[in-house]
Amino acid sequence: MTTFVDRVELYAAAGNGGHGCASVHREKFKPLGGPDGGNGGRGGDVTLVVDQDITTLLDYHHSPHRKATNGQPGAGDNRSGKDGQDLILPVPDGTVVLDKDGNVLADLVGQGTTFVAGQGGRGGLGNAALASARRKAPGFALLGEPGESRDIVLELKTVADVALVGYPSAGKSSLISVLSAAKPKIADYPFTTLVPNLGVVTAGGTVYTIADVPGLIPGASQGKGLGLEFLRHVERCSVLVHVLDTATLESDRDPVSDLDIIEEELKQYGGLDDRPRIVVLNKIDIPDGQDLADMIRPELEERGYRVFEVSAVAHIGLKELSFALAGVIAEARAAKPVEEATRIVIRPKAVDDAGFTVTLEEEDGIYRVRGEKPERWVRQTDFNNDEAVGYLADRLNRLGVEDELMKAGARAGDGVAIGAEDNAVVFDWEPTMAAGAEMLGRRGEDHRLEAPRPAAQRRRDREAEHDEVQREFDDFNPF
Repeated sequence: MTTFVDRVELYAAAGNGGHGCASVHREKFKPLGGPDGGNGGRGGDVTLVVDQDITTLLDYHHSPHRKATNGQPGAGDNRSGKDGQDLILPVPDGTVVLDKDGNVLADLVGQGTTFVAGQGGRGGLGNAALASARRKAPGFALLGEPGESRDIVLELKTVADVALVGYPSAGKSSLISVLSAAKPKIADYPFTTLVPNLGVVTAGGTVYTIADVPGLIPGASQGKGLGLEFLRHVERCSVLVHVLDTATLESDRDPVSDLDIIEEELKQYGGLDDRPRIVVLNKIDIPDGQDLADMIRPELEERGYRVFEVSAVAHIGLKELSFALAGVIAEARAAKPVEEATRIVIRPKAVDDAGFTVTLEEEDGIYRVRGEKPERWVRQTDFNNDEAVGYLADRLNRLGVEDELMKAGARAGDGVAIGAEDNAVVFDWEPTMAAGAEMLGRRGEDHRLEAPRPAAQRRRDREAEHDEVQREFDDFNPF
């Protein structure tokens, strides 16, 4: 049964925002007490959080579809809907988040590091929030926005200071078991290790982590053997340790050729040329192993490698190796640039930035409107409600969309699309004859909510209407 997974595809869906409520307050002797529809709740976010206790992506391998809860709709009596609950997904330290095209979205390193994989939708406003001096009784509410849905790829790259690389059965697992408290599986057959093993080593005042990377073979950089599945786990390491088997039972292999083959695979993978190398000649407790180590050590030192002869079984040379690794790691840590405090850069929008664009698509012959506000307003509109559609038209008009359409050459009856091609609202454009504010004043008015006029004022109004009708009759009757 699979117990370690370091690459998964995750389908994250944030919660939808709740719809606003269109309601009118009613009570005894006051049947029309004004709008009292509440706002919808916000949809829950999907957030990835680094958890040191998590070491594998196995949970997301079995359950790749994750969705946060939706916001609740608003209700009458000014009751807002409940916000959706955020979905927190713990991931191992060193998880890289990529999109479907392989672009890196986030590199999650360090306990508590977070990344919002899906943003929850906003809740829609109720008619109480939409009411104003001109729009006293809105008969509509705004819809909640859909939550963000995203397909992402999670890749785990082990966070360790030292990576042990080498052929299968070179003794890497045995070495990490005696250098640290790690207890990897050890056996006398190739590919015993199928997952990276981590161990913590203390040498003097330096504490560092060491990773046992599963055995590599020729062609690993092209995916042969365990291949790319585990080559990524050496990317974050500060030191690469070649573990060479000086007592191999295969007649066509020798430690020097093993080193050359592994180095070629690391070169083909790329990005590891600047890492310091240390060579460990393992299994010198075997007589033939000691003899072979004595033969090849001068050649390796001529190439510039620091060479250590050890035996994981007999515990020979381990202390020297451990302190040597500690020294190299201390130098690597000291050479790292000091991280500066996060600088907040504020980039205000240009004064002449309208927040949207209008372009003519020659192929389809339509004018496409793109922008955060117009597209969000479209998503919030209930197109089954004429008053809501009129409110959308007023908002677009005030934003200047109609003026830009005219400047772009649009004429009455031309097709206009708001939004992306796969999710756009398309309509035939009819220029409004009145300004948006004037039209807005007529939408949402209800004379039943107006204060009653005094009797004297009503009498004067009736007399004025009678006089106006009489004048029209006199003008029409020539006799």
